[in-house]
Amino acid sequence: MTSPELGPEQQALVDALEAEHSAVFGYGLVAAFADSSRSDEVAADAASHRARRDATIDALRAAGVTPPVAAPGYTVPFPVTGPIEAARLAVQIESDTAIAWRSVVERARSEATRGNAVDALTEAALRAARWRVVEGVPPTVAFPGLP
Repeated sequence: MTSPELGPEQQALVDALEAEHSAVFGYGLVAAFADSSRSDEVAADAASHRARRDATIDALRAAGVTPPVAAPGYTVPFPVTGPIEAARLAVQIESDTAIAWRSVVERARSEATRGNAVDALTEAALRAARWRVVEGVPPTVAFPGLP
C-alpha cells in the first residue's frame, strides 16, 4: 500500500502494520497444525504479534495516520497440513515481518520509531531462528530482514 500523503516513515509503519495483521492471521493457522507440544510457543508468538500490531496502531494514530484494518483473510504461500508445514509457515511469517520492520529501521526519522523497529526486527529474527530449528533447517540467516 502506497499513499502519496504519507512520509517514508509513516508508509513503512503502515506496511509493518499490514505485516503484523497478516502474522496474527497466520499464527491461527500455525496453531491449528503445529505439534501440540509447541502450543505455548505458538500462543506466545501470536501474542507478541498482537502486541506489536496494537503498538503500531497506536504509533500511527499518534502520528495522525489512520491505520489500515486487517483484511478478512490472507493467502498463505503453501498448503499447511501438518507440523512441519506449520513450522515453515511460522518461519515465513517471521521473515515477512522482519522485512517490514527492517524497512521501518531504514526509513525511521525518530529515535523512538527506529528503536521500536530494531526491537521488532530482533524479536522476529529470534522467533524465526527457533522455528527454523523446528523445521530442521539452519537456524540463522546472514542479514535478517533482507528479502
